[in-house]
Amino acid sequence: MTFTAAKLVGLVSDPGNLILLLFLAGAALWFTRWRRMAVRLAAAGVAAYIALTVLPVGDWLLLPLEERFPRPAMLPERIEGIVVLGGMIDPEVSSARGQPQVNEGGDRILAMVELARRFPQARLVFTGGAGTLFDRQHREADYAQILLPRLGVPAERVLFERNSRDTYENAAMSAEIVRPQRDAVWLLVTSARHMPRAMGVFRKQDWRVVAWPVDYATSGRMPWRPWPRAEAAGLRHLGWALHEWLGLAAYRILGRTDALFPGP
Repeated sequence: MTFTAAKLVGLVSDPGNLILLLFLAGAALWFTRWRRMAVRLAAAGVAAYIALTVLPVGDWLLLPLEERFPRPAMLPERIEGIVVLGGMIDPEVSSARGQPQVNEGGDRILAMVELARRFPQARLVFTGGAGTLFDRQHREADYAQILLPRLGVPAERVLFERNSRDTYENAAMSAEIVRPQRDAVWLLVTSARHMPRAMGVFRKQDWRVVAWPVDYATSGRMPWRPWPRAEAAGLRHLGWALHEWLGLAAYRILGRTDALFPGP
């Protein structure tokens, strides 16, 4: 039920969907005696749309997330394993096209290949199942199992966890399979904006992980000046940021993390 609720909240809180709802509500009220309210709703939608094409609101909200866990300059001499969170392969499109299709989170799989070569003795875990509401058949790990050997990582070296649907289940189900030792050091690979929530969840599982963030969307500097930009980029960045901030709040309330904003 929590998974379903999270997906529904994600749909409603998406900035593009919210702007569309403003326009639809305005259009519906136009044909009633609430025409003044209809104009206000439509004006609010236009203002929000313009603001997101000019102001880097999404970057303002993303930057604290991405800077929370810097990549370590030095690593311990021994790395027990590397766990990579899914989110870089689209199972539905991959199924339709008959081959793995990587999305904007592709840096995760590239990091896995790089780290697997750098630490040839390390255990490798890929965790990711069906993360959508309606498609439970196609699992991301199944396509990772096809893709990784093409990139030089033998499938038999990787433990593929294919039943998890979200970050909490990524950590819980992987921990149940791996049973990591307390003194063992693992690298955790996921997008930089997602790292605070992921680190909080893995710590809650008593899994000692070192953050290895990838897939940055910001330059590392706070953008203050407005500039014209493609509206799709502004909406996408804001959507990512809202997803993570809401996720952090929800996970803290549900007791899945010990801190609202986990840090180093």
